[in-house]
Amino acid sequence: MSLNGFGDSAAAQPLEALFPAPEPDRPGADTPSSGPNGRRGGPAPSQPPRDDHAGRQLVFFGADAAEPAVADLAGLLAGPGEVVRMGGTARLAVRVDAAWRVHVLVAELALRGLAASWEPTEDERHTVRTSYTRLLKPLAVAWLHGPTKRPPAVFHLTGRRLRLWLAAAGTPEPPGGFLLRLGDGDQESWDAIGAALAAAGLAGTLLGPDEGGPAYRITGRRRLARLAELVGGPPPAAPPDAWPHEA
Repeated sequence: MSLNGFGDSAAAQPLEALFPAPEPDRPGADTPSSGPNGRRGGPAPSQPPRDDHAGRQLVFFGADAAEPAVADLAGLLAGPGEVVRMGGTARLAVRVDAAWRVHVLVAELALRGLAASWEPTEDERHTVRTSYTRLLKPLAVAWLHGPTKRPPAVFHLTGRRLRLWLAAAGTPEPPGGFLLRLGDGDQESWDAIGAALAAAGLAGTLLGPDEGGPAYRITGRRRLARLAELVGGPPPAAPPDAWPHEA
């Protein structure tokens, strides 16, 4: 199924019509959330309350350091997300491999004022896509060079961008690694995205398609702790083993 974003297929349906989107992330939330296929994600570990007076500070550029913004969706484009333009509007779409990711992404898009729909794909995945909207035009202008998706010249990865990338295409790799998957046809972007990861303290190894990629593999206790620190606690819908945890 094409992800070019032009037109809704007959199978596309508003998420709310089939199953409710989860509540936005709450500190300490530990209630599981069911996915489109009726399965329930495991409970997210409860998080201790923040105590600013005890000296704990928000991580600079961490997921909790700023309010949600449309610009955060650059994290999806760093991964397998796609954006297309139509007139003065644009649409973003991403194919995911698990029902819990649909829940998380629809909730994250809603936090940014973007309505989303989803549909199953022939390969037993799900496509999440927004409507065409003017809100996404600046993102499309920054990332599209003709038909090619490529990061803007000055591109960095914040915690919120990484959180969205991980929610769409992050996969744990036992015994001690994490994969951040890339778009199959985005070879021109991979080096720039790798540089942005390194600048965020997450230097990774690029895996090609014949090595289980395309993806960046993040390894090492310090880097994995940094990743967990930046993206924040797991969303309620995420299985406990699908999200990085601080040591």
